[in-house]
Amino acid sequence: MAYDEHLAERIRHNLSSGHIRFQEKKMMGGLAFMVDDKMCVGVIGNELMVRLHPDEMEKSLRVPGARIMDFTGRPMKGFLIAGGEAIDKDAHLDRWIELALAFNPLAKSSKKKK
Repeated sequence: MAYDEHLAERIRHNLSSGHIRFQEKKMMGGLAFMVDDKMCVGVIGNELMVRLHPDEMEKSLRVPGARIMDFTGRPMKGFLIAGGEAIDKDAHLDRWIELALAFNPLAKSSKKKK
């Protein structure tokens, strides 16, 4: 599955302009943006994947275009997908990234492969 390169570029611009150190990693058929070796946001198809604090989930799901991430057929705790009008404006995208960055220091790291 290809991912939306324009959306990826918007994310790169946001993170770079905020002087956030990040790495890009192709995964799940899309592109993940890793901050401090933790998945923060990503692009799957033409939608934004967001890792956020569980306390923010209920409120965030009220945003039109946002839904629980169920990439494997079951909900993934702490992740949501935002598409369409939820990310169409830069201010909307910036807000999602802000939420993900706020949670990042609290998020658990992925286990490193040996």
